[in-house]
Amino acid sequence: MLKMIISGCNGHMGRVVESLCAADPQVEIAAGFDVLGSGEHDYPVFSSPAQFTGHADAVIDFSSPAALSGLLDFAQATKTPLVLATTGYTPEQLAQIGAAAQNVPIFRSANMSLGINVLLALVKKAAGVLGDSYDIEIVERHHNRKVDAPSGTALMIADAAAQALDRETEYVYDRHSVRKARDKREIGISAVRGGTIVGEHEIIFAGHDEVIEIKHTALSREIFAQGAVQAAKAMAHVTAPGLYDMSLLMEAGQ
Repeated sequence: MLKMIISGCNGHMGRVVESLCAADPQVEIAAGFDVLGSGEHDYPVFSSPAQFTGHADAVIDFSSPAALSGLLDFAQATKTPLVLATTGYTPEQLAQIGAAAQNVPIFRSANMSLGINVLLALVKKAAGVLGDSYDIEIVERHHNRKVDAPSGTALMIADAAAQALDRETEYVYDRHSVRKARDKREIGISAVRGGTIVGEHEIIFAGHDEVIEIKHTALSREIFAQGAVQAAKAMAHVTAPGLYDMSLLMEAGQ
C-alpha cells in the first residue's frame, strides 16, 4: 500500500484528495500538512513538513505558493517524490522547483486534468498546421475566488501554441490600452472571473472566413484531484531526480 501525504489537507482540494485516497485500496494517508494545523481527519496533521518524521511514498500538494520552500526542503531531505498541483508560482519559485528537481523527483503541472493535457496536444497540432494564417486567442473562465490571472493552464496552452509556430510570439493580456491593429505575433489571453465556474478554457483559431474552436470544460474539481492522485501513485515508483509532468501519465496510458 502506498503512503501519501496531503499538503493543504484542510483546503477544499485537500478534502477532495482525501476522499479519493480514502476510497482507493492502494493508498493510505500517512499524514497531512496545513498551516492551520489539525482538523477533523483520521490521520495526523502537521503545520510544518519539518515536524513529520515518518515515511511516505509521495506528497500531494494543493496548498499555496507560500508553502513551497518547506515542501522542497522536506522532499530533498527525505528523498520523497513531490506532486505540485498548486498554481501561481513566481518565476523565482519556478527556478527553486527546477533546482530541487536535480535532487529529488518532482511532478508539476498547472492543470492535473488528463483531458486538458490531451487538449494541449490538439492545440500544438492545430497551431502547427494552421500557422501564420490564423490568429490565436485564449479565453479562460474561473470562479470568483481564484486570485491568479491568467490561469496557469491558459499559459500552458499559450506555450503549447507558441512552440508549434514558426515565428516569434508575444502574449497580450489586455487589449483596452492597445490602440493598433492586431499583430501577427500576438497570442491573446483573456481571463473571466465569476460565480462558481470550476474552469473553462477555450482556444480560438480565427482565420479568413472561418473560425476553429477547441474547448475544455471542468464540471467538478474532482478531475484535478484524481489526476494528482494518479500522478502521486506513479511518482511513488520514480527514483530518478527530475521534473516530471502529465506526459508521464499519458505515456503510461493512465
